[in-house]
Amino acid sequence: MPIEDFIITVYLCIDEILKTLPKPRKRGPAPLLTEVITMEIVGEFLGFGSDKAIYEYFKNHWNAWFPQLGCRTTFTRQAANLCQFKQHIHKHLTKQIRCDDLFIFDGFPIPTCHPKRVRRKNPFWGDGQFGYCAAKDQTYFGFSGNLLINRQGAIIGFAFTGANVDERKVLPELVQGLEGMTIADKGLISSQTRAF
Repeated sequence: MPIEDFIITVYLCIDEILKTLPKPRKRGPAPLLTEVITMEIVGEFLGFGSDKAIYEYFKNHWNAWFPQLGCRTTFTRQAANLCQFKQHIHKHLTKQIRCDDLFIFDGFPIPTCHPKRVRRKNPFWGDGQFGYCAAKDQTYFGFSGNLLINRQGAIIGFAFTGANVDERKVLPELVQGLEGMTIADKGLISSQTRAF
């Protein structure tokens, strides 16, 4: 598929999904929701790993298609503030995927620094937490990622929490509304999770 067709397809798909949501603001100019999310999806697909690289690519190559784009800081700010809309889009798209009855769940540590260096002007102080990684048998400071996939490897649900949040508390939220069996490691065995 040519890149032009890919951009148009992503734009139309995102625009259709966003029509089901309430408008983000009642006064002032409407934010460029569809444009910003389309640029992020296409940019990530093309391998651009930062908002700056995505913005520069579209500004240099597709400026005529996105004439109201504005400056890079506005684009970056809007991209960061659209988290709820992106989650809604993800949920909508996962419903479109034909899910089977087998899911796999696991959590993984996201350390941000060594525990001894936490208080030295750490940018994540207040957000990150101390946690324990049983696989590495060590304490770390940072976050925890939790992922639920189906048999084909499509991401059905995800959660990003502080490192001290137990995976057993995250799992019920991710499997809500799904029918079937969820496979996870033995660390999630409890009376609550057996029901899922």
